[in-house]
Amino acid sequence: MRIYVAGHRGMVGGAICRKLALRGDVEIITRPHAELDLTDQSATRRFLADERPDAVILAAARVGGIHANNTYPAQFIYENLMMECNVIHQAWQAGVGRLLLLGSSCIYPRAVPQPMREDTLLTGVLEPTNEPYAIAKIAGIKLCESYNRQYGTDYRSVMPTNLYGPADNFHPDNSHVLPALIRRFHEAARRGLDEVVVWGTGTPRREFLHVDDMAEAALFVLDLPDGVYRANTQPMLSHINVGSGSDVSIAELAALVAQVTGYGGRIGFDASKPDGTMRKLMDVSRLTSMGWSARIGLGEGIADTYQWFLANHAELREV
Repeated sequence: MRIYVAGHRGMVGGAICRKLALRGDVEIITRPHAELDLTDQSATRRFLADERPDAVILAAARVGGIHANNTYPAQFIYENLMMECNVIHQAWQAGVGRLLLLGSSCIYPRAVPQPMREDTLLTGVLEPTNEPYAIAKIAGIKLCESYNRQYGTDYRSVMPTNLYGPADNFHPDNSHVLPALIRRFHEAARRGLDEVVVWGTGTPRREFLHVDDMAEAALFVLDLPDGVYRANTQPMLSHINVGSGSDVSIAELAALVAQVTGYGGRIGFDASKPDGTMRKLMDVSRLTSMGWSARIGLGEGIADTYQWFLANHAELREV
């Protein structure tokens, strides 16, 4: 089976490729961004027409934390919309019958009841700090559903919670909360700082899933027999939540990261900075009922991620 993984150099795409490589009976097709710009319709058309994979996993996306979403809203909505439109449409044009889109938990309304169920999509106002990205991902879900309804394709969507793990982005400004905390506490521990100040009040609660668990879940959903998938979804409510099923406060997360990185100073909070949504916990009962659940605990996962950080960021190891 030939599977094209879009975004193979990203954290999630890389984890999916590692899982696929273990199977031994899959030919993995990849292209770096320098060779294929998925926002370019003509280039995407030529690539998929030439390769004609059996399946596509769309893990390519422009992603980032609150700061990045607030700073680059036009890029976030444009680039994600273009990638989804081009890959999904050109996959259909090339006769690709199976596709898996990776989305995000930010698709749900800001004030949605917790935990967030799939059927709460489009029932309220989105979180303003990541609305452009969320709208792009919602559009991706509806693209998959629309092509399924009109053309009989088998295009599926999974919506992961906050992901972390090896190959994460540890940029001081544009990273998500967990890798940002790992870098900040690592640097504070190495420099002997008395205090680390975390954005926000520390009270918002977040759910986290290790990227290796996400890769397993993605392939689990892609491989689901058609009858099982259809029995657990609806034509216009087909996306599936993927998460760990539990959450922690940002304050608890900061304390856990401090412990893993060896930081022993004070942890402060800057309430003048945005908190974002106060709670984001996925209802994963749909996926659990089909036979999959997360296996990597948060403490274990953070320790694993920190070891990867130390091994791959030599310039920061002894800051």
